[in-house]
Amino acid sequence: MARQARRLDQLNLNLLRTFSVIAEEQGLTRAAERLSIRQPSVTLALQRLEEQLGCQLVHRDSRRFALTAAGQRVYLECQDILRSLGRIEEATREVGDETGGEIRLLIVSNLSSPLIDEAIRLVHSRHPAISWTIEVETSHTIVRQVQQERAGLGICLLTRPVVNLDCRLLFREAFSVLCGAEHPFYGRHDVPISELQQEAFVAFTCATEGPGLEPMAVLSEGAGLGSRVAASSPNLEEVRRLIILGVGIGILPLTAVSAEIERGLLWSLAVPDQALGADVFLVTNPDVGLSAAEQQFVAAIEELTTLYPELAV
Repeated sequence: MARQARRLDQLNLNLLRTFSVIAEEQGLTRAAERLSIRQPSVTLALQRLEEQLGCQLVHRDSRRFALTAAGQRVYLECQDILRSLGRIEEATREVGDETGGEIRLLIVSNLSSPLIDEAIRLVHSRHPAISWTIEVETSHTIVRQVQQERAGLGICLLTRPVVNLDCRLLFREAFSVLCGAEHPFYGRHDVPISELQQEAFVAFTCATEGPGLEPMAVLSEGAGLGSRVAASSPNLEEVRRLIILGVGIGILPLTAVSAEIERGLLWSLAVPDQALGADVFLVTNPDVGLSAAEQQFVAAIEELTTLYPELAV
């Protein structure tokens, strides 16, 4: 009972919101579309909630969707909890609080993060007058723009904090070496590192031209990959396409390719003695004062990581 109580004390509100949408949409695919996230992220959220509650919430049947008896009861409780949270947010919103302005957020492409999603939702619910501009850039470009005082907030992948910038570690993103279904390495579990190092490589243009800020470049160099670049692009989607087509192997974040791996279009290659990953940071310039709107976003990130540390994983 004590262990169960601790688990319930740590319930993630974002997981409850996701499950509520799953129940309302009667399926994981439609729930992912409504939440504007990838289906594997919805599936993972459901699995985490089931683990925390210690019960199955959805029948695993490909022919139909149905909540279990426990799932139906949890859904009804979710509705009460979410309505109560809405009333609490409304009651605690300061009268006359008209914090406005714009949050311009630079972020790397295909970054899936419940922490970032919840921070945006929280700021919007508290300060609906704030407008948002989200721009997708490379990590190198994000750091340069923040350093040059052309942007206040950036979320990027770094191998280490950047000198003279405030870098708040948010979470760690896993990467993998990948090949397409037409590649001779597809389906193999025992590719030695010597063979991987000789293989044609598909790289990000910014990773081959930049000053080493892009983690993909650092990860490939650390594993001894990429000495023969067969193709490159500054666009993650195009790099993924080239790998799928068998032009070469490449390194990509797993969150960006989980659907393709599940469909059999890509194969994840194990790299012996290499744990491929990069840290995701929120970067700001300490020499530039953040606007009131930008401060609200930073405060939301800090609040969420304190209250719900499981989001920062």
